[in-house]
Amino acid sequence: MAWTETTRREYRRDGLRYASGTTDEEWAEIAPLLPAARRLGRPRARDLRSILEAILYVLATGCQWRALPKEFPPRSTVQGYFYDWRDDGTWHHINARLVARARQRKGRNVAPSAGIIDSQSTPTTESGGPRGVDAGKRIKGRKRHIVTDTEGFLLAARVHEANIQDAHGAVPLLRSLRRAFPGLQHIFADRVYRGEQLLGALADCGRWTIQIVQRPPGVKGFQLLPRRWVVERTFAWLGRSRRLAKDFEATIASATAWLFIANIRLLSRRLART
Repeated sequence: MAWTETTRREYRRDGLRYASGTTDEEWAEIAPLLPAARRLGRPRARDLRSILEAILYVLATGCQWRALPKEFPPRSTVQGYFYDWRDDGTWHHINARLVARARQRKGRNVAPSAGIIDSQSTPTTESGGPRGVDAGKRIKGRKRHIVTDTEGFLLAARVHEANIQDAHGAVPLLRSLRRAFPGLQHIFADRVYRGEQLLGALADCGRWTIQIVQRPPGVKGFQLLPRRWVVERTFAWLGRSRRLAKDFEATIASATAWLFIANIRLLSRRLART
């Protein structure tokens, strides 16, 4: 997209306290999807918008929880909400609802019929947790395994050790995708997913068609491949969040949650502009 004075104004965030915050329009997209206050127990004392903006600040800047500016609620409170919403599926639920809304705005069916799969190897830090070595890319860490629709919206994600082969890591990922989208049967993939091994492992959860998109013979260097570029662009979108520059998380659950939060930020901004 070529930058013009009009498009620059659409993306500027000068009116916010921090550029990572939410505009009123973006907050209106997310607020109805957040959990309601519990009827029992201590009444909710914090504004959920300030909680969400604190989490988005950590996502955008990559800072430690203890480095949150004092304008936000206490870091223990923000962390508590992050972990609660991670464990009860809130981040996944919000992402799914925003994906459906974004597809509708594009004039597409709410439920996608095709997806694109790929993985990204990412180094971990000294924070610990499961990790392995991707010998092909010489990276010690984890793989972010994702499936997007043909628009590039994140449908499913799974993080696992980098030493797990893509064809093996794709099995639980595609199983979870089938539960969420029973009608999605066609997957575009690169050549590491070829062969009958993956299809055989998925045979008990319905029919799949995995279309391998390969580089033309004799071509070296970068090549824009049909469909495959969409998921690569999604990784580039997610990579704009500095929390995802490396895998800083001690747990797989947290590493996966940040992927969904990054996509929620992207979708809420897109929906607010349309």
